[in-house]
Order: sequence, then structure tokens, then C-alpha cells
Amino acid sequence: MSRIASTFAALKAANRKALIPFITAGDPAPDRTVPLMHALVEGGADIIELGVPFSDPMADGPTIQRASERALKHGVGLKDVLAMTGEFRKTNTSTPVVLMGYANPIEAMGWDGFCTAAKQAGVDGVLTVDYPPEESAEFAAKCAAAGLDNIYLLAPTTPEARVAAITRLARGFVYYVSLKGVTGAATLDLSEVAARVGMIRGNAGLPVGVGFGIRDAETARQVAEVADAVVIGSRIVQEIETSAPEAQLDNVRNFVAGVRAALDR
Repeated sequence: MSRIASTFAALKAANRKALIPFITAGDPAPDRTVPLMHALVEGGADIIELGVPFSDPMADGPTIQRASERALKHGVGLKDVLAMTGEFRKTNTSTPVVLMGYANPIEAMGWDGFCTAAKQAGVDGVLTVDYPPEESAEFAAKCAAAGLDNIYLLAPTTPEARVAAITRLARGFVYYVSLKGVTGAATLDLSEVAARVGMIRGNAGLPVGVGFGIRDAETARQVAEVADAVVIGSRIVQEIETSAPEAQLDNVRNFVAGVRAALDR
């Protein structure tokens, strides 16, 4: 059983929901990423979603775009992100790490090279925004052979037949994009989220995480009533962006702890 699967199994047995915070690797500086990852865990993260900086992050709103730009100014690339994960693993061998990014850096490294390096670094899952299922069956198979969970996004506009097709390739969990737009945008329609998550769960046979519009503890709590996991990204990246350097770790830890407390109520 993968670290992701065992994490969800343990949470289900305890009647708890997964908290999956997102940060961009290399933001605000390369030497801050591993301390921030540990701060997320100390705040109550169950799984970490670690963004791979990319010059054209098409699914991401302005906040995460700026995070990618800051990381890229430091020259942070996929190999650096894998090295950061390996450093995190020296003292944390239990918290799953999912890389979230785009196909170009993986293509540049090559599927086989990436899967081998990711596994060696301690990566557990891969979420590649621009690998549609029609073009990623071989990549998904290579991930599975390496013990990496391949995670797919599902949109509010994804037809049920396509949901079924996508989830046949998915492992670990599936990620429902809770609104039509980019990360950090708009306001959630919780009744629509509930209906869509129910449909997805009926097709997937996997835990369902919800993200892209969750900015506070109360919204996270409401989403957790219908989903298996809550993903929060832009709000945490904003905390990093607006905090003084000496306060970043505490502010991120405290924000995540507040969300964790709301989920556990």
C-alpha cells in the first residue's frame, strides 16, 4: 500500500478528513522550502502538495503564478524540487508528498528518468495538469511501475463518462477542481460541490479531494463534510508572500493548524 493510500485508510478509520496544503518549491527562496514543508506537517497537514515552478502555469491564478516567478528567479527547476523532497525525507518518512506541475519539465527529464528520480527522492504522487488521459496512459503505467500515484484533475464541466475514463487511470486520490477558473478564484457553490463529489465518488472508487477555491477554515470544514480531502494552496502561498521572513514559518503553521482544528470539529 502506498503512503497516500495508507494515509487515507488511517484517516478513514479515525473518521477524519485529509488536509492537503500546497506550496511552491523555491518560494520565497530555495532554502525555505524544506522548513516550510515541516511547518505544514507541524500545523496538521496529512499530505503535502509541492508545486514545481513553471513559466506558464496555466491552471494557477495570480498568487501562485507570482510564487512560480519568485522560484524561477532563483533558478529552481524539477531536479531542485526532487532534491528538496529528498532533504525533507531525511527527517520525515511518513507524510506523503505529491508533486503538482506541468508536463514540460517531466518531458525534458524523460519519463523513465523522472519516475526513477522521483521515487528515489521520496515522492509519492504526481499531478500533471496538462497530461490528459488520452496522452498519459503510458506515463501513468510508468508511474505505477515506479510506485508513484498518478493523480488527475476533474473539473465542474467534466462529463460523467469522462470522469469514469479518467479515474480508471488514477491512483491515490482524485482532485476535483471546485470552480470554473484558476486557483484562488471565485466563491464556491457548496451544493454543486456536494453533487459533483458524490458522482465522482460513485465512479472513482478512490478518495476525492477538493481544491481551487478554499481560502478559510470554515469553507474547508464545509467542503470536508462531503469530500475526503481539502486542498488549500493560494491562501497559504499568500501567507508566505505577505509575511515578514522571520514570521513566515509561524504564520503558515498557525494558519494550517486553524484549518486542521476546523476539520476535526
